[in-house]
Amino acid sequence: MSTTSRPLCIQLINPNTSLAMTEVMAATARQVAAPGTAILAVCPSEGAPSIEGHFDEAIAAIGVLQQVKAGRDAGVDGHIIACFGDPGLLAARELARAPVVGIAEAAMHIATLLATRFSIVTTLPRTLTIARHLLHQYGFERHCAALHAIDLPVLSLEDGSGLAQQKVREQCIAAKKFDGSGAIVLGCGGMADLAQELTLELGIPVIDGVSAAVKMIESLAALRLTTSKHGDLDYPLIKPLSGRFENLNMRDDYV
Repeated sequence: MSTTSRPLCIQLINPNTSLAMTEVMAATARQVAAPGTAILAVCPSEGAPSIEGHFDEAIAAIGVLQQVKAGRDAGVDGHIIACFGDPGLLAARELARAPVVGIAEAAMHIATLLATRFSIVTTLPRTLTIARHLLHQYGFERHCAALHAIDLPVLSLEDGSGLAQQKVREQCIAAKKFDGSGAIVLGCGGMADLAQELTLELGIPVIDGVSAAVKMIESLAALRLTTSKHGDLDYPLIKPLSGRFENLNMRDDYV
């Protein structure tokens, strides 16, 4: 990881294999990035086309770790895990020296800076439980007024029909009207391109985690802060990984 003496390069990792969704998130990231900040958008070559449950997240976490290692070897200044489940986040922080930011955690942090209560709008009802787990893990339970699902799969956001986008809008309107929330967090990376328009329409902050994560990494870089290597986020112990995990082996010069 560099200091701020040269332009930053932020690796945006889409943990699913959808190239179309990767591009949507990359475009949003580039819109908010500071002049000169490069966004290196990647996704795994194998895995799940969408992440909609614990099983998908477990598969996705391996791809995240592989991409984080590749980004670390390339000298990127930060890594974004661009799925609202933040799959593999703590393991990725062990592997990296540069900051690793998950879009769910980033969006929740930003929401609490702008409002005392926020609502979350996500995709399938089954993912509401995953969001609740994250709220508990990150310490934001008391800040979240309610969670809403559009009851459509993640990939409906890229099917061209516009139905998913309309459902997101309807749920955001309902959240503002009935939840008493001052902000709304969009609970899917594929919704990243909707936040600015919804913010203007609703008159309250609608936060997408991709944009939030970009600005967090830029801020951490400006402060010259990196992932702590004291305690549980120290580099993984060097051991002989085998099979498909062999490429994740740490080199002695990283520790």
